Amino acid sequence: MKDAEILAQYLGDIEMERFIALIQREPFDYTQWRKDIDGDESIEDISRKAVALRNKKSDTAG
Repeated sequence: MKDAEILAQYLGDIEMERFIALIQREPFDYTQWRKDIDGDESIEDISRKAVALRNKKSDTAG
């Protein structure tokens, strides 16, 4: 429950729900993903990359 509280505090309730839904839906190793993130990138850069990847997947799926 503490994890959810922290996520809600920093992301807000809606984004927390989206984050949890994404992790449960996508088959990937979140722990490894976190280790691979470049520490020099801003959260905005990481977010832009994630959105671009999501859009790329959406374009190829439809």
